[in-house]
Order: sequence, then C-alpha cells, then structure tokens
Amino acid sequence: PANLKGVNAVSAILPNVPQVGVFDTAFHQTLPRENYLYPLPYEYYTKYGARKYGAHGTSHRYVAERAADMMGKPLSDLKLITLHLGAGASITAIKDGKSFDTSMGFTPLAGLMMATRSGDVDPSLIYYIQEREGLSNAEMLRILNNKSGLLGVSTLSSDMRDLEEVADTNEHAKLALDMFLNRVVRYLGQYTFEMGGVDGIVFTAGIGENAANVREDIIARLKFLGIEMDKEANNVRGVERIISTPESSATVL
Repeated sequence: PANLKGVNAVSAILPNVPQVGVFDTAFHQTLPRENYLYPLPYEYYTKYGARKYGAHGTSHRYVAERAADMMGKPLSDLKLITLHLGAGASITAIKDGKSFDTSMGFTPLAGLMMATRSGDVDPSLIYYIQEREGLSNAEMLRILNNKSGLLGVSTLSSDMRDLEEVADTNEHAKLALDMFLNRVVRYLGQYTFEMGGVDGIVFTAGIGENAANVREDIIARLKFLGIEMDKEANNVRGVERIISTPESSATVL
C-alpha cells in the first residue's frame, strides 16, 4: 500500500511517464531449492508459499556488478559475498552471477542482527517469552521487529554511531556491537563454505559504506583465510574502492 501511494502520486502528476516496479525479492529467485525451502512440512510451501524470499535484491545485484567491473572479471566467473549493512542488514552469496543464498528469509526479520530487528532467534524461545509476558502474536512481532537488535541489546540506541561513542565505557553498547560483528562473520563463514570459496567481499549501505572500523573489525576476523585489509585504503566513507591488500586471497571492496 505505501508503494502504491507513490505510484498513484506520480501518475497524477506525470501521467505520461512510464513507471517500473522492481521487487526487492526478484534477484533472489535464482536460489536453489535447498537454500530457499524451510525444513517444514512440504505442504506449507505448496499451500502458502512458505519459503525464503530474501530482500535488498536491488542493492546486492548492483554492488555485485560494480565489484566485478572494478575487479576486471566477468561476474559469472566470481564467487562474491555482498554485505548490505544498514538499519536493515542482509548478506548474499552470489555464485556465477546469481543469488545463491541470502540471510533474510520469508520476511526481512530473519538473518543478521539489525538496528531494531532481532535476526535469527530460536522459535521456541519466542513462544516461551510470549507465554510468560502475556504477549499476543502481533505484540511479539513488534518486539522482534522494532525493539530488538542493536537497540534491544544496548538498551540505548539503534544507531551504530551512538553505540561506538560509548562502547569503551558502556558494557551493553559493546556487547551489542560484538554480537553484530559475530553474526556477520557467522554468515560470511557459512557462505564461503557453501560456495567453496570466495573471490570478493563487498560492503554497502549506511554502515557498510561509512563505518571503516566495522569493516576493519570484520575483515580482521578473516585473516586466517588470507584475507587482508589495507587500512589506509579503508579509511574512506561512501567511495567505491578496493580496500584489501594486493596479497589478499579475496578482494574486499
């Protein structure tokens, strides 16, 4: 409905101008069945379309194409992991130029810990909390979407910049940042193994483009794979650039 309001507003003002709708899930329609299906009774998929759809597809597709151009290689020859890290955050494994796996699921609530979204949580824990707090399904969903993530753990803010300012003195802020990094590295490891290696790692979105220290902390945890950050090249905000060393086993952008 919100998007249709925009479509209708443009139609009213510019009736002869074509409009194109691009679904944020479209890029992920190439996921193999073993990656998009959930281990639930198969009838829920056939009856209700219960599967992983992903999101941020327009972003993941675009930055993958730009990365291939900057690396001087055909996208179809590369194994890339693209990190869309912002208030909403997702990671996508791109193999042979196609989305191979992605962290968001049936909705954008799944996957990484985000600004206010929980990301992956044991479903039984959700039911456990609901019972003890007397919460409705709708109330629980609001907590998972709007009161969790960086905000929920830090008890301070959903903004990465706010938490970084006080992380040295505030235990909850530091914990929230550590948990965020932990979830990112967890998915990086999963997708590297799923694809049988990685040629390029691409950062984008508000945190990915601007938080040099977050990029550095993530790549530092991959040093055992031979992936190395060029700290000087990484000292940049919102600029397209290769930020790994020439010796790095994977290119970081």
